[in-house]
Amino acid sequence: MDIFDKETRSRIMSTVKRADTKPEMVVRSIIYRLGLRYRLHRHDLPGCPDIVLPKYKAIIFVNGCFWHGHEGCSKAKKPQTNSAFWDAKLSSNVARDINIINELQHMGWRVIIVWECETRNQERLQLRLATEFEKGKDTGHAAAKPPNKSQ
Repeated sequence: MDIFDKETRSRIMSTVKRADTKPEMVVRSIIYRLGLRYRLHRHDLPGCPDIVLPKYKAIIFVNGCFWHGHEGCSKAKKPQTNSAFWDAKLSSNVARDINIINELQHMGWRVIIVWECETRNQERLQLRLATEFEKGKDTGHAAAKPPNKSQ
């Protein structure tokens, strides 16, 4: 049972940001400091990726742990009320993410997932991203690897 009526819940949910979230801004700041230049929210690509690095043929999705089902993360805990709705909603989000990642990889893009909880430790995240893009320094493209759902 929700503590808010339907209209109030709808108003609250409509304030959830889709772009320019705090975790996304952290990631953008880090990759800019690394000297990497990027484009934002390319609507011509599947899933409208958060960050696109054309030089590296790489895409970064900054995923919220709850909404995208980050396995093993305390922020990804499903609500106990209305569990049938949340199970269907969150599992469809995960399935959609997998389809989008597969489609982008088929198009030749490298997909990197940064989880919301990773943005709390900026030093570790910066090291991870620096390592990811160091691999592609010689060729101009980041080395491809399969998606890791729990990254």
